[in-house]
Amino acid sequence: MKTALNLLQLTLIVLLLSSFHNQKMETYNLTIEVKDLRNSSGTVLFALYNKEDAFPDEHYKKYLKKDTGKIVKGTSTVTFGNLPAGKYAVNILHDEDNDGKIKKGIILPKEGIGFSNYESIGFSNKPSFSKASFHLQSDKTVKIKIIYL
Repeated sequence: MKTALNLLQLTLIVLLLSSFHNQKMETYNLTIEVKDLRNSSGTVLFALYNKEDAFPDEHYKKYLKKDTGKIVKGTSTVTFGNLPAGKYAVNILHDEDNDGKIKKGIILPKEGIGFSNYESIGFSNKPSFSKASFHLQSDKTVKIKIIYL
């Protein structure tokens, strides 16, 4: 009787552990869309962030994921897939010369830039992760306004 009970307990433990092992973390798709690009030159660089100390990232080195979108009729869209639930922020660049860098004048960018949750930027409205971030808990589409300075 004791051996049968031990065997049953062992079987239950193995089943329980294997059910945890086989569970996959739920992931989501995040689609980023930008419209009203001033021309169809170049591409749009989309950078996704999930850490406060990585954003904003002028040199595009601290991102979680990065993708490049083609421009079709003034619009560009990319989808980042397999993202776990969490807090994210997006930075975009209308990379008109396709060099992967923000082309600047003396101080301000010459190419279009944009950030999630921002309609404009300036000295009193600088991008920050806390303002640009949003929660991803299901498949989501985020529209970003392109800003030309």
